[in-house]
Amino acid sequence: MADRIQLEVVTPTGPVVSQEVDIVTAPGVDGEFGVLANHAPFLSTIKIGVMTYKQGNTAEVLMVSGGFCEVSNNKITFLVESAERGREIDVDRALRAKERAEKRLAAAQRKEEAISQTRAEAALQRSLARLKVSQLGK
Repeated sequence: MADRIQLEVVTPTGPVVSQEVDIVTAPGVDGEFGVLANHAPFLSTIKIGVMTYKQGNTAEVLMVSGGFCEVSNNKITFLVESAERGREIDVDRALRAKERAEKRLAAAQRKEEAISQTRAEAALQRSLARLKVSQLGK
């Protein structure tokens, strides 16, 4: 049996994943990274995006938004604002959120709306990540 690494994904509402896996890939602020068993210790900030983990021939995907990751002692722990599986995502709601965020960004660029451009960009990124995970998680 190949070496595995313990994966923990935790949100403010509680644990989402706790299992041994073969590999984890995640969206770090400096780019996507992958972690295998016995990886060197490190810390990373996590951005909104798609996290994938595999155990044998089974791959799972999660939409994660904002947080931190620590790799230490053959364990990788994610403390993130949210984590959603593809089958849990309401695609219609994600599409509506995407449209709202795009309208807000356009209004902000025309200086018609006082909404924070950063907030609108984050909302757009979350909705795009949800839509991607909803497709990958089927």
